[in-house]
Amino acid sequence: MVDVPAYFDEVDGGFVPTPIAASQWSAAQVVGPALCGLMARELEREHATDGFVPVRLTVDMFSAARFEHTTTPMVRVRDGKRIRVADVAVMQGGKMAARASVVLLQPSEQPAGSLWHREFEPLPPALDIAPTTDLPQIPLFSSDAEPGYWSSVPTEHENTARKRTWQSPMRVITGEELSPFTRAALVGEATSMMTNWGDAGIGFINTDMTLALSRMPDGAQIGVEADSHFSERGMAVGVATLFDRRGAFGSCMVTSVSNAARQISSAQLDAVMTSRS
Repeated sequence: MVDVPAYFDEVDGGFVPTPIAASQWSAAQVVGPALCGLMARELEREHATDGFVPVRLTVDMFSAARFEHTTTPMVRVRDGKRIRVADVAVMQGGKMAARASVVLLQPSEQPAGSLWHREFEPLPPALDIAPTTDLPQIPLFSSDAEPGYWSSVPTEHENTARKRTWQSPMRVITGEELSPFTRAALVGEATSMMTNWGDAGIGFINTDMTLALSRMPDGAQIGVEADSHFSERGMAVGVATLFDRRGAFGSCMVTSVSNAARQISSAQLDAVMTSRS
C-alpha cells in the first residue's frame, strides 16, 4: 500500500496539520493550498447534495493558521431551487484563521448562441514529461520565455514572462482521495505564485482566492496559466486560467499584499521542491 502524504489528520472531531503543511513563508504557519483544500472539502461534503454542483469558491486568509487542532463550523446561507450558498470557517483556539463561501448551482441546458473565447488554449506538458497519475507529484513549471519547456526547478523559469504550472496535488486528509472540486481548490491557489512570480522571485503573498468553474477537472492533473498581474503601492491583483488535458475549465483570481521584507527567491523554491521529492 502506497503511503500518500496529506496536509491534515482527522483528530477528535477536527483536523491537525501534518508537517508537510508548513508554508514557505514560515514553518510555523499552514500553507495556503492546505486551507483552501480543507474548506473546499468540508463545503462540498455538506452542501453539494441533491444535484447541486459547486461553481464558485471564495477563500479569505486573513490570519496565520498554526499547527493546532482545527475545526470547520459551517452555515447554509441560502437554499433555493437553483442556487445554494454556504459558508465555512477555520477555527483554532476559539479564533478564526480563515473563512470561505461556496456557490452551488443546479446544472441545466446551455442557451443558444456563440460567445467570445480565449484565443489560445493553455497547453499541458506532453505525456512523456508528465505521465498520468493519481498520486501527488512535484509540480512542473514553464514560461513563455521557453515555450514547451517544462521542469520542476523554479530557477529555470525565473524571468518576466507569463508562467504556468502543472500539478497533481497533495491530499487534504490522510487516507482520503481528493474529489475533483477539492483538487481544483488546491491547485487554484497556485494562481498567486503564477501571477506574482517575476525575475526576482515572489514578493507578494495572497490574502484570498476566488475560484470559478464551468465544470469539474477531468483527471488528477491540473494546470494554472497566468492571465494578468496588476500591482501598485504593494497591492496586487492576479488572474489565471485553469486547464486540464481536455482544455480550459475555469479561472481563479487572487489579491495579494507585498511581503518584500521576506521575498521568496526561486532558489528557496528549488529547495522546497527538492525536500518534497
